[in-house]
Amino acid sequence: MKLALVTGASKGIGREIALALAGAGHKVIAVSRTPMAQAGDIINICGDVSDIDFVNSLQKQVAKEHGNVQILVNAAGVFGPIDLIKDADPKQWVETIMIDAIAPYFTSRVFLPAMLEARWGRIINLSSAAALHPPGKLNSAYATSKVALNQFTRHLAAEISGSGVTANAIHPGDVRSDMWADISAKADALGEAGADYKSWVDWVEKTGGDDPKKVGQLILKLVSDESAAINGRFCWIESPLQEPIPSWDDPTDERPWI
Repeated sequence: MKLALVTGASKGIGREIALALAGAGHKVIAVSRTPMAQAGDIINICGDVSDIDFVNSLQKQVAKEHGNVQILVNAAGVFGPIDLIKDADPKQWVETIMIDAIAPYFTSRVFLPAMLEARWGRIINLSSAAALHPPGKLNSAYATSKVALNQFTRHLAAEISGSGVTANAIHPGDVRSDMWADISAKADALGEAGADYKSWVDWVEKTGGDDPKKVGQLILKLVSDESAAINGRFCWIESPLQEPIPSWDDPTDERPWI
């Protein structure tokens, strides 16, 4: 049994991940801005992981009351503004970057040292296929945040390579989540300008979306011993509705000054 901490765990995909880990016998701490409905023995801590002061205090509280976190899943996320860069609300744009990209840095920073000392740990960041699609209009905040998260994950993985700790990014699938509903409402409000997003929303609704339980299965696979060699990768759920998109090649070092 490992001690797992899941951010954004009060609802949606984060909740599914917390339940999957608990169901597999792990002790789970669910962190979110709003309380998670009681689910077995899962421990709920409320707070904003985009606030560095909260994250610092969270690490101290968890270490004192429960021990060292061995599995960290950064699932907290918002889609943010669907608008042109020149028209988007700057506060909402920056909030998206803070929650989706900076918060995983905050949490990884404080929980990683104990993992390195124990020579075992798993850090899993919820990314998105949006980070791999060609840039388009209207979702600059979300896509930028996930591209940044991917690169952060790769840097982290490079730093901890061979330590017994791994860091990976995942696409959890196209799920009929609260975020999906948020995108639907924003696309409707945009009218014709939101047609592309409305098409995606309608496709997810028509297909029923990916089964959210698949992301829990992927998390359990990544925290298992069989995945000890998987580090710095972009991972997909089993048989997703959206065919996997190439992410990045295996690293090479062709710097001309070396």
